[in-house]
Amino acid sequence: MTVYIDPPTWPGHGRMWSHMVSDSSYEELHAFAEAIGCPRRAFDRDHYDVPSERYAAAVRQGAVEVGSKDLLQRLTSAGLRRPRPQ
Repeated sequence: MTVYIDPPTWPGHGRMWSHMVSDSSYEELHAFAEAIGCPRRAFDRDHYDVPSERYAAAVRQGAVEVGSKDLLQRLTSAGLRRPRPQ
């Protein structure tokens, strides 16, 4: 059971953002996000959008730093990927 986070390279709303996912369950991901102060409204289908200001806290708490492609691969391999509806 691991939580992964990619670098804060995604721009939006005047900030830079990371994505944070779990390789085991959404429950684990929600608990981890709460522990680092991310509100539930930051959850987007299968990941949390994490502002760059919280990136270091996520890593200190135990999130594993990975690239964006690796993060997506781990999420998909875990069967937790929820793509946007077409």
